[in-house]
Amino acid sequence: MVSGRGTRALVENKIMQIPAPGRLVGAPPNQLHIHVQGQGTPVVVLEAGIAASSVSWSLVQQRIAAITTVVSYDRGGFGWSSPPRFPCTAAHAACDLRGLLQSAGFTDPCLFVGHSFGGLIVRRYQQQFPKHVAGMVLVDPVIREEWRGAAAEKLRTLARGVTLSRRGAILARLGIVGFALKLLTRGSQRLPRLLARASAGGAAGVTDRLVGEVRKMPRHLWPAIAQHWSQAQSFHAMADYLENLPLSAAHLDEVRSLDDLPLVVLSGTRLVPEHAYDAALSTRGEHIVVPDAGHWIQLDAPDAVLAAVIRVVAEVRAGTC
Repeated sequence: MVSGRGTRALVENKIMQIPAPGRLVGAPPNQLHIHVQGQGTPVVVLEAGIAASSVSWSLVQQRIAAITTVVSYDRGGFGWSSPPRFPCTAAHAACDLRGLLQSAGFTDPCLFVGHSFGGLIVRRYQQQFPKHVAGMVLVDPVIREEWRGAAAEKLRTLARGVTLSRRGAILARLGIVGFALKLLTRGSQRLPRLLARASAGGAAGVTDRLVGEVRKMPRHLWPAIAQHWSQAQSFHAMADYLENLPLSAAHLDEVRSLDDLPLVVLSGTRLVPEHAYDAALSTRGEHIVVPDAGHWIQLDAPDAVLAAVIRVVAEVRAGTC
């Protein structure tokens, strides 16, 4: 007879057998998952948001692969990668990405696409390794002004997020997160909401928003996402990135010119002056507001992201002829 704990272990083992779409680079316990598709140059590198994985690019990666080589990957702690080796900051993430691309054999300048916090990582990467960046597409990048020298209210909000993330790690170990996600992705609402309220101090709204974004992705990817968020390491990494967000924002040189680097900055329908400022850092920069798109533009309007990538790829190719 299998005990309750044994049953849960069997279920978790079955979930964990979902194969990675790409390959692991590096030696255990420091491995990063990288997923490469397509052929051609420039290589397009996709950088996910603060608590997202390579799966968040599922609606655009294959379409980009039709025109050139495209790479998505999982930062340490997320997706199929090992836990992070360093403090979770944009600077350390940029260094990790540089090492991953070198190890995977991508030595020529790449075109980087960053969503939200991933946009901050891409900007930091360009400042640390300018000769290795051929162009950029920033997809509703994080508003750094909100976090540099953040006001007390913002810091309290951030602290709550860190606390909830660390509590989530405990719930993941107990199997509660996996159970709730499984129910939510199957359409059940009431029990997961009760679990969220009971265990995370009223976080049901956050859970609903996350699942709402998940449901925009192809259904066959839902089990993989549930797998990732059933692991405590995902919550630990999210907590660390949130805790270090003010530091990550403060370390970016806001006034350094991008010269004539091909650049497109995409915004959702919320007016963000900082996005226009970012685009103006390059003489070839363009700021585009995507109608009817929220923060996750690659899920709400994948055509807009694809069009921006195609435009920058064309500019990079024209400049290297």
